[in-house]
Amino acid sequence: MFWRLKSAFSNLVRTVVEAVKEDVLGEGDVERALSKLYVELVECDVAVDVADMIVSDLRGRLVGARVPRFGEREAAVRAVIHRALLDALSDVPDVDFYEESRKLLERARPVVVMFLGPNGYGKTTTLAKLAFQLRQMGYSVVAAAADTFRAGAVEQLEEHGKRVGFRVVGGRYGADPAAVAYDAIQHARSRGSHFVLIDTAGRMHTDKNLMEELRKIQRVAEPHFSVFVFDSQLGNDALEIAKQYAAHVRIDGMVAAKADVYQRGGSILTFMYTLRRPIYFLGTGQAYSDLVKFSKSEYLRQLLLEEFAGS
Repeated sequence: MFWRLKSAFSNLVRTVVEAVKEDVLGEGDVERALSKLYVELVECDVAVDVADMIVSDLRGRLVGARVPRFGEREAAVRAVIHRALLDALSDVPDVDFYEESRKLLERARPVVVMFLGPNGYGKTTTLAKLAFQLRQMGYSVVAAAADTFRAGAVEQLEEHGKRVGFRVVGGRYGADPAAVAYDAIQHARSRGSHFVLIDTAGRMHTDKNLMEELRKIQRVAEPHFSVFVFDSQLGNDALEIAKQYAAHVRIDGMVAAKADVYQRGGSILTFMYTLRRPIYFLGTGQAYSDLVKFSKSEYLRQLLLEEFAGS
Protein backbone atom coordinates (compact mmCIF):
# COMPACT_ATOMS: atom_id res chain seq x y z
CA MET A 1 0.00 0.00 0.00
CA PHE A 2 0.93 3.66 -0.45
CA TRP A 3 3.88 2.91 -2.75
CA ARG A 4 3.62 6.24 -4.60
CA LEU A 5 3.96 8.26 -1.39
CA LYS A 6 6.81 6.02 -0.27
CA SER A 7 8.46 6.61 -3.63
CA ALA A 8 8.14 10.39 -3.19
CA PHE A 9 10.00 10.32 0.12
CA SER A 10 12.57 7.88 -1.23
CA ASN A 11 13.21 10.28 -4.12
CA LEU A 12 13.64 13.12 -1.61
CA VAL A 13 16.28 11.20 0.32
CA ARG A 14 18.15 10.21 -2.82
CA THR A 15 18.13 13.73 -4.27
CA VAL A 16 19.37 15.30 -1.05
CA VAL A 17 22.16 12.76 -0.66
CA GLU A 18 23.28 13.27 -4.25
CA ALA A 19 23.34 17.06 -3.80
CA VAL A 20 25.14 17.33 -0.47
CA LYS A 21 28.78 18.46 -0.65
CA GLU A 22 29.69 18.99 3.01
CA ASP A 23 28.94 17.45 6.39
CA VAL A 24 26.16 20.00 6.97
CA LEU A 25 23.17 20.34 4.66
CA GLY A 26 22.86 23.77 3.09
CA GLU A 27 19.77 25.39 1.63
CA GLY A 28 20.96 24.70 -1.88
CA ASP A 29 21.36 21.01 -1.06
CA VAL A 30 17.69 20.57 -0.21
CA GLU A 31 15.71 23.20 -2.12
CA ARG A 32 15.51 21.40 -5.46
CA ALA A 33 14.60 18.16 -3.70
CA LEU A 34 11.85 19.85 -1.68
CA SER A 35 10.39 21.50 -4.78
CA LYS A 36 10.16 18.10 -6.43
CA LEU A 37 8.69 16.59 -3.26
CA TYR A 38 5.97 19.25 -3.15
CA VAL A 39 4.76 18.32 -6.63
CA GLU A 40 4.85 14.61 -5.84
CA LEU A 41 2.94 15.10 -2.57
CA VAL A 42 0.12 16.91 -4.35
CA GLU A 43 0.04 14.18 -7.00
CA CYS A 44 -0.32 11.65 -4.14
CA ASP A 45 -3.50 13.34 -2.82
CA VAL A 46 -1.79 15.40 -0.14
CA ALA A 47 -3.78 18.64 0.13
CA VAL A 48 -1.95 21.76 -1.08
CA ASP A 49 -1.98 23.40 2.36
CA VAL A 50 -0.67 20.22 3.95
CA ALA A 51 2.03 19.83 1.30
CA ASP A 52 3.11 23.40 2.09
CA MET A 53 3.34 22.58 5.80
CA ILE A 54 5.29 19.37 5.21
CA VAL A 55 7.81 21.06 2.92
CA SER A 56 8.21 23.96 5.34
CA ASP A 57 8.75 21.59 8.28
CA LEU A 58 11.29 19.57 6.34
CA ARG A 59 13.16 22.67 5.15
CA GLY A 60 13.51 23.88 8.72
CA ARG A 61 14.77 20.49 9.85
CA LEU A 62 17.02 19.57 6.91
CA VAL A 63 18.85 22.87 6.39
CA GLY A 64 21.74 22.86 8.86
CA ALA A 65 21.42 19.16 9.66
CA ARG A 66 24.66 17.26 10.04
CA VAL A 67 25.19 14.25 7.81
CA PRO A 68 28.32 12.11 7.89
CA ARG A 69 30.67 12.44 4.95
CA PHE A 70 31.59 8.82 5.47
CA GLY A 71 29.05 6.17 6.36
CA GLU A 72 25.29 5.91 5.90
CA ARG A 73 24.28 9.33 4.60
CA GLU A 74 20.92 8.04 3.39
CA ALA A 75 20.12 6.64 6.82
CA ALA A 76 21.02 9.97 8.42
CA VAL A 77 18.78 11.94 6.04
CA ARG A 78 15.91 9.47 6.52
CA ALA A 79 16.22 9.86 10.29
CA VAL A 80 15.98 13.65 10.02
CA ILE A 81 12.87 13.43 7.81
CA HIS A 82 11.23 10.83 10.06
CA ARG A 83 11.77 12.98 13.14
CA ALA A 84 10.36 16.05 11.36
CA LEU A 85 7.16 14.19 10.42
CA LEU A 86 6.77 12.73 13.92
CA ASP A 87 7.21 16.16 15.52
CA ALA A 88 4.73 17.77 13.10
CA LEU A 89 2.12 15.17 14.13
CA SER A 90 3.09 15.00 17.80
CA ASP A 91 -0.39 16.10 18.93
CA VAL A 92 -2.09 13.32 16.94
CA PRO A 93 -2.09 10.36 19.34
CA ASP A 94 -1.61 6.73 18.46
CA VAL A 95 -4.78 5.18 19.89
CA ASP A 96 -5.25 1.45 20.31
CA PHE A 97 -9.03 1.22 20.00
CA TYR A 98 -9.19 -2.23 21.57
CA GLU A 99 -7.06 -1.30 24.55
CA GLU A 100 -9.01 1.91 25.20
CA SER A 101 -12.27 -0.02 24.95
CA ARG A 102 -11.02 -2.64 27.41
CA LYS A 103 -10.27 0.11 29.93
CA LEU A 104 -13.76 1.55 29.47
CA LEU A 105 -15.36 -1.86 29.95
CA GLU A 106 -13.67 -2.16 33.33
CA ARG A 107 -15.84 0.75 34.50
CA ALA A 108 -19.16 0.29 32.71
CA ARG A 109 -21.04 -1.37 29.88
CA PRO A 110 -21.74 -0.88 27.05
CA VAL A 111 -19.02 0.97 25.15
CA VAL A 112 -20.86 3.08 22.57
CA VAL A 113 -19.34 3.68 19.13
CA MET A 114 -21.02 6.05 16.67
CA PHE A 115 -20.10 5.84 12.98
CA LEU A 116 -20.16 8.97 10.82
CA GLY A 117 -19.69 9.56 7.10
CA PRO A 118 -21.51 9.87 3.78
CA ASN A 119 -23.17 6.93 2.11
CA GLY A 120 -20.80 5.00 -0.10
CA TYR A 121 -17.69 5.53 2.00
CA GLY A 122 -17.92 2.13 3.66
CA LYS A 123 -19.47 3.14 6.96
CA THR A 124 -21.87 0.21 7.43
CA THR A 125 -19.32 -2.32 6.17
CA THR A 126 -16.73 -0.91 8.57
CA LEU A 127 -19.22 -1.26 11.43
CA ALA A 128 -19.75 -4.92 10.49
CA LYS A 129 -15.99 -5.52 10.29
CA LEU A 130 -15.47 -4.05 13.74
CA ALA A 131 -18.36 -6.13 15.07
CA PHE A 132 -16.71 -9.23 13.62
CA GLN A 133 -13.38 -8.39 15.28
CA LEU A 134 -15.09 -7.77 18.62
CA ARG A 135 -17.06 -11.01 18.36
CA GLN A 136 -13.80 -12.85 17.66
CA MET A 137 -12.48 -11.42 20.92
CA GLY A 138 -15.48 -12.78 22.79
CA TYR A 139 -17.43 -9.55 23.17
CA SER A 140 -21.18 -9.22 22.65
CA VAL A 141 -22.34 -6.56 20.20
CA VAL A 142 -25.61 -4.72 19.56
CA ALA A 143 -25.99 -2.52 16.48
CA ALA A 144 -28.33 0.46 16.24
CA ALA A 145 -29.85 0.93 12.79
CA ALA A 146 -30.12 4.70 13.15
CA ASP A 147 -30.18 5.35 9.41
CA THR A 148 -33.95 5.32 9.25
CA PHE A 149 -34.41 7.26 6.01
CA ARG A 150 -32.41 5.26 3.46
CA ALA A 151 -34.37 2.44 1.88
CA GLY A 152 -32.86 -0.91 2.77
CA ALA A 153 -30.47 0.46 5.40
CA VAL A 154 -31.95 -1.59 8.25
CA GLU A 155 -32.08 -4.74 6.12
CA GLN A 156 -28.43 -4.27 5.09
CA LEU A 157 -27.34 -4.05 8.71
CA GLU A 158 -29.52 -7.02 9.69
CA GLU A 159 -27.88 -9.13 6.99
CA HIS A 160 -24.45 -8.29 8.42
CA GLY A 161 -25.81 -9.15 11.86
CA LYS A 162 -26.89 -12.61 10.73
CA ARG A 163 -23.50 -13.33 9.20
CA VAL A 164 -21.38 -11.95 12.03
CA GLY A 165 -23.61 -12.73 15.00
CA PHE A 166 -24.85 -9.46 16.47
CA ARG A 167 -28.30 -8.17 17.34
CA VAL A 168 -29.73 -5.21 15.40
CA VAL A 169 -32.10 -2.76 17.05
CA GLY A 170 -33.95 -0.71 14.46
CA GLY A 171 -36.98 1.49 14.14
CA ARG A 172 -39.60 1.86 11.47
CA TYR A 173 -38.79 3.79 8.32
CA GLY A 174 -38.69 7.51 9.20
CA ALA A 175 -38.33 6.91 12.97
CA ASP A 176 -36.29 9.26 15.15
CA PRO A 177 -32.65 8.07 14.78
CA ALA A 178 -31.72 9.30 18.27
CA ALA A 179 -34.56 7.23 19.75
CA VAL A 180 -33.26 4.16 17.90
CA ALA A 181 -29.78 4.73 19.32
CA TYR A 182 -31.21 5.19 22.82
CA ASP A 183 -33.26 1.99 22.55
CA ALA A 184 -30.20 0.04 21.41
CA ILE A 185 -28.16 1.28 24.36
CA GLN A 186 -30.92 0.41 26.81
CA HIS A 187 -31.27 -3.02 25.23
CA ALA A 188 -27.52 -3.63 25.53
CA ARG A 189 -27.41 -2.32 29.10
CA SER A 190 -30.25 -4.57 30.24
CA ARG A 191 -28.49 -7.62 28.82
CA GLY A 192 -24.97 -6.73 29.83
CA SER A 193 -23.74 -6.45 26.24
CA HIS A 194 -20.26 -5.07 25.78
CA PHE A 195 -20.64 -2.80 22.74
CA VAL A 196 -23.25 -0.75 20.92
CA LEU A 197 -22.31 0.25 17.37
CA ILE A 198 -24.48 3.01 15.91
CA ASP A 199 -24.97 3.20 12.15
CA THR A 200 -26.05 6.68 11.03
CA ALA A 201 -27.42 8.31 7.91
CA GLY A 202 -25.02 9.63 5.30
CA ARG A 203 -26.94 12.00 3.11
CA MET A 204 -25.09 14.96 1.62
CA HIS A 205 -22.87 16.61 4.24
CA THR A 206 -24.37 19.99 3.34
CA ASP A 207 -27.77 18.78 4.56
CA LYS A 208 -28.43 20.87 7.69
CA ASN A 209 -31.13 18.48 8.85
CA LEU A 210 -28.64 15.60 8.79
CA MET A 211 -26.12 17.56 10.85
CA GLU A 212 -28.78 18.38 13.43
CA GLU A 213 -29.83 14.73 13.44
CA LEU A 214 -26.24 13.60 14.12
CA ARG A 215 -25.80 16.19 16.86
CA LYS A 216 -28.98 14.94 18.52
CA ILE A 217 -27.73 11.33 18.40
CA GLN A 218 -24.49 12.42 20.06
CA ARG A 219 -26.39 14.26 22.80
CA VAL A 220 -28.67 11.29 23.49
CA ALA A 221 -26.22 8.40 23.03
CA GLU A 222 -23.11 10.08 24.49
CA PRO A 223 -20.80 7.82 22.45
CA HIS A 224 -17.38 6.97 23.80
CA PHE A 225 -16.05 7.01 20.23
CA SER A 226 -17.40 9.06 17.32
CA VAL A 227 -15.67 7.61 14.28
CA PHE A 228 -15.55 9.22 10.83
CA VAL A 229 -15.16 6.70 8.02
CA PHE A 230 -13.53 8.10 4.89
CA ASP A 231 -12.87 6.59 1.48
CA SER A 232 -9.09 6.69 1.01
CA GLN A 233 -9.42 6.92 -2.76
CA LEU A 234 -11.38 10.18 -2.73
CA GLY A 235 -8.46 12.25 -1.44
CA ASN A 236 -9.24 15.92 -0.91
CA ASP A 237 -12.92 15.57 -1.71
CA ALA A 238 -13.31 13.34 1.34
CA LEU A 239 -11.37 15.84 3.45
CA GLU A 240 -13.71 18.71 2.62
CA ILE A 241 -16.66 16.57 3.66
CA ALA A 242 -14.90 15.61 6.91
CA LYS A 243 -14.32 19.30 7.67
CA GLN A 244 -18.04 19.93 7.28
CA TYR A 245 -18.83 17.10 9.67
CA ALA A 246 -16.22 18.31 12.18
CA ALA A 247 -17.80 21.75 12.18
CA HIS A 248 -21.07 20.31 13.45
CA VAL A 249 -20.36 17.07 15.33
CA ARG A 250 -17.56 15.64 17.43
CA ILE A 251 -15.06 13.41 15.65
CA ASP A 252 -12.79 11.41 17.96
CA GLY A 253 -11.01 9.33 15.36
CA MET A 254 -11.16 7.91 11.87
CA VAL A 255 -11.13 4.78 9.74
CA ALA A 256 -9.56 4.84 6.28
CA ALA A 257 -11.68 2.52 4.15
CA LYS A 258 -10.56 0.88 0.88
CA ALA A 259 -6.89 1.39 1.73
CA ASP A 260 -5.94 -1.87 0.00
CA VAL A 261 -6.67 -0.41 -3.45
CA TYR A 262 -5.19 3.01 -2.70
CA GLN A 263 -1.62 3.36 -3.92
CA ARG A 264 -1.12 7.11 -3.59
CA GLY A 265 -1.34 7.22 0.21
CA GLY A 266 -1.55 10.98 0.64
CA SER A 267 -5.06 11.18 2.07
CA ILE A 268 -3.83 9.49 5.28
CA LEU A 269 -1.30 12.28 5.86
CA THR A 270 -3.82 14.94 4.88
CA PHE A 271 -6.48 13.76 7.32
CA MET A 272 -4.06 13.55 10.25
CA TYR A 273 -2.47 16.93 9.51
CA THR A 274 -5.80 18.69 9.00
CA LEU A 275 -8.16 17.15 11.57
CA ARG A 276 -5.49 16.32 14.18
CA ARG A 277 -7.35 13.13 15.03
CA PRO A 278 -6.06 9.56 15.23
CA ILE A 279 -6.81 6.92 12.64
CA TYR A 280 -7.93 3.75 14.40
CA PHE A 281 -8.10 1.31 11.50
CA LEU A 282 -7.50 0.73 7.81
CA GLY A 283 -10.05 -1.16 5.74
CA THR A 284 -7.98 -3.52 3.59
CA GLY A 285 -10.43 -5.73 1.70
CA GLN A 286 -13.93 -7.11 1.39
CA ALA A 287 -13.79 -9.77 4.11
CA TYR A 288 -14.96 -9.08 7.66
CA SER A 289 -11.43 -9.79 8.86
CA ASP A 290 -10.00 -7.05 6.61
CA LEU A 291 -9.80 -4.34 9.27
CA VAL A 292 -6.29 -3.70 10.59
CA LYS A 293 -5.10 -1.48 13.41
CA PHE A 294 -3.39 1.69 12.27
CA SER A 295 -0.28 3.09 13.92
CA LYS A 296 0.83 6.61 13.07
CA SER A 297 4.39 5.83 14.12
CA GLU A 298 4.54 2.68 12.00
CA TYR A 299 2.93 4.45 9.02
CA LEU A 300 5.56 7.20 9.09
CA ARG A 301 8.32 4.64 9.52
CA GLN A 302 7.07 2.71 6.49
CA LEU A 303 7.11 5.87 4.39
CA LEU A 304 10.84 6.20 4.99
CA LEU A 305 11.82 2.58 4.39
CA GLU A 306 14.33 2.24 1.60
CA GLU A 307 12.76 -0.88 0.14
CA PHE A 308 9.15 -0.21 -0.79
CA ALA A 309 8.61 -1.96 -4.10
CA GLY A 310 5.61 -4.25 -4.00
CA SER A 311 4.35 -2.90 -0.65
